[in-house]
Amino acid sequence: SFWVGLDGYNSSTVEQTGSEVDCSGSTAEYYSWYEMYPAYPVNFSNTVRPGDHFHGSVTYNGSGSYTLVLSDTTQGWSHTINKTLAGAANSSAEVIVEAPSSSSGVLPLAHFSPVTFTNATVDGSAIGNFSPTQIIMVDGSGRAKDSISSLSGGNSFTGTWLRAN
Repeated sequence: SFWVGLDGYNSSTVEQTGSEVDCSGSTAEYYSWYEMYPAYPVNFSNTVRPGDHFHGSVTYNGSGSYTLVLSDTTQGWSHTINKTLAGAANSSAEVIVEAPSSSSGVLPLAHFSPVTFTNATVDGSAIGNFSPTQIIMVDGSGRAKDSISSLSGGNSFTGTWLRAN
């Protein structure tokens, strides 16, 4: 999963949108979605292909109101979702590369080409201005499953796949 959003780092709510590739046997399945947890994710029906470029944002409008925007700038489609989530923490802003989860736990990390996030901002300022926490996924033995580069220009970084488990 490659996504942007609010909450989740130290809260039990998330407001997020992004894209994902899952493997069903040897077949890659590409799609995009938004999630207002604790509700289940909602998939968009638009086509997503390998190498597509996205622009995503999640905005807190006050009074529990959020606007989530996801645009596939390669395919030329966009969704704007307006949702309300009472009691959301609004405690973190996130730009994430991660393995998705299922009812059985964290799934293996699908092999992906390096993914670069650019112009990552929080309230209009570079994410680097907020002393962000870099998170590396690890397997049960503590081995890194991906690598995350240092910030470039205070607002860009690249995630690189290392192993599935």
